[in-house]
Amino acid sequence: MLQFLIPWEPSALLVAIFVAVSVLYWRGTCRQHVSLTRCLAFWTGLGLFYLCLHTRADYYAEHEFFAHRVQHLVLHHLAPLLIMASYPASVLRAGLPLAWRQRLRNWQRTALVRVLSRFLLHPSLISLLFVASVLLWLVPSIQFVSMLDWRLYTFMNWSVAITGLTYWWMLLDHRHAPPARLSPGWRVLSPALTMTPQIVAGAVITFTQHDIYPIFDLCGRAFGLPALLDQSIGGLIMWVPAALLEAIGGLIALHHWIRLSASPRQHLLAAKPPTESKKSMLGAIQRS
Repeated sequence: MLQFLIPWEPSALLVAIFVAVSVLYWRGTCRQHVSLTRCLAFWTGLGLFYLCLHTRADYYAEHEFFAHRVQHLVLHHLAPLLIMASYPASVLRAGLPLAWRQRLRNWQRTALVRVLSRFLLHPSLISLLFVASVLLWLVPSIQFVSMLDWRLYTFMNWSVAITGLTYWWMLLDHRHAPPARLSPGWRVLSPALTMTPQIVAGAVITFTQHDIYPIFDLCGRAFGLPALLDQSIGGLIMWVPAALLEAIGGLIALHHWIRLSASPRQHLLAAKPPTESKKSMLGAIQRS
């Protein structure tokens, strides 16, 4: 087990990021109350990220197709889902020094950042990149090159992780829209749209009767599985567990939709403009 924890490709930058995030979250939990469930979800997700990116698991992902799909399932679905389900933004922000928090708030209010966030965090772009980050790397010619070039391989893993984090951040948002980027109803529907092309790709890979990815034979298979069996297992991993995790995300979004539908704000939005005599009462309801 200790040998498994030795990184296959050590990265000082990756270690620095994990240490910085861990310290910020720990400082944040010291400054505000965070439930045990949220803490467990965050630390489990962060630990899964580390295991997939900076241990010997990376070796198996380079030498077995099914291990590669497990790695991307964790990076793209499971770990981001757990982290974003813990709603870590306020905790991480609380972990910053006060002066840094003020600078971050001022920076977020600048016109340039608002324009960039409006474009980069648009729901359509986030959803498109979420699906593309899976399907693009499954193109045999791209897969072949990315497994041989360590820079492209690193970019592949980072792109999968980042698009996963942004998508689950958007999907699991528990607020009204705005400030949420997507309305509650669309957050429920989104997993059905994003999982469909992934299910189709997984089914095609599972039932294909020739070796699509000979790069794993070239690199040498870690467990010695036959190519077609390895390929079928990898397709099933992409087909069933990934769809199940997206369905879980959709159920969480449905829970938020039901909760928001019963909130006072929703009733106020549906009502006619209040009279002057009722404004003070409605303001009290909104604040509560």
